[in-house]
Amino acid sequence: MSRHPEVKWAQRIDKVYITVQLPDAKDAKVNLEPDGVFSFSATAGSDGNIYESKLDLNDKVNVEESKTSVGPRSIFCIVEKAEAKWWNKLVRDDQKAPHFVKVDWDKWVDEDDDGPEVNVDGMDFSNMGGMGGMPGMGGMPGMEGLGGMPGMEALGGMGGLAGMGGMGGMGGMGGMGGMGGMGGMGGMGGMGMPPGMGMDDFDDESDDEEEVSKPQDAGKADAAEKSQEEAKAT
Repeated sequence: MSRHPEVKWAQRIDKVYITVQLPDAKDAKVNLEPDGVFSFSATAGSDGNIYESKLDLNDKVNVEESKTSVGPRSIFCIVEKAEAKWWNKLVRDDQKAPHFVKVDWDKWVDEDDDGPEVNVDGMDFSNMGGMGGMPGMGGMPGMEGLGGMPGMEALGGMGGLAGMGGMGGMGGMGGMGGMGGMGGMGGMGGMGMPPGMGMDDFDDESDDEEEVSKPQDAGKADAAEKSQEEAKAT
């Protein structure tokens, strides 16, 4: 059978301080819901007794801004109110405060004298949902998928665009420095040019055209020389 830990509370116009008095608490879990339902569970003592409490707070709260700190002697919670106003009591007006709920006079201030914030130096706070009570808030499993989003892999795989690297050589055409940049045209293999066909092949074709024209010129020279010899003979 579970037991109720002692709970102390105080407030400011915008927040509520809740302290669960439970030394050496283990596996402490705090759950806070937007409509103001506050629940706590933990084990403590040499026998590992279970301690639990559930409170319907006076009004709605801001779960995301609320936080908690587990200390060696108590669990301290700062609950942010959804609306900045003073509560008449910790629980709803139509409910009676449980016997284990007490006023924390060390932190209490009157409504007319909204004193300074409670000193929380040295406390290690975590988001109220990070205690494991708020489903999905603790581990945020869905966030793990961000690391391996398929779309991101596609972006990381921009190396697949490496085939366009040859296009970078086109930038060299701006300088036209000795046409050296044309060497980058080799990267345009994807344009349908036969494998191994580069600028050297074009140079060879130009040489062939020059070699084809030479025999014709030689033939004309021989015919002219022959005509001159025939003229002399006559």
